[in-house]
Amino acid sequence: MLSTYFSFTSAFTLGLLGLAFHRTHLLSALLCLEGMMLSLFIALSIWSLQLEVTTQSPAPILMLAFSACEAGTGLALLVATARTHGTDRLQALNLLQC
Repeated sequence: MLSTYFSFTSAFTLGLLGLAFHRTHLLSALLCLEGMMLSLFIALSIWSLQLEVTTQSPAPILMLAFSACEAGTGLALLVATARTHGTDRLQALNLLQC
């Protein structure tokens, strides 16, 4: 079971490092966030199965629903920025510009 924890921890860490160091495109940042959320979902699911607690069983489903909402919002932002700025590069976006 130690290898399972190591794999989920390393998947979350790789997503976090990808988000921190490879911020060139908005799509790559969104994919890193999605990988982090999916690793948290799987880890929370396995944790609630191991503890055999019925009160914690809705938590992974809620996390998966929030992850789907985050992905939908991110893709909507990606389409909006690609239409207005012509690219999805994060360097081209200026947050102070109206």
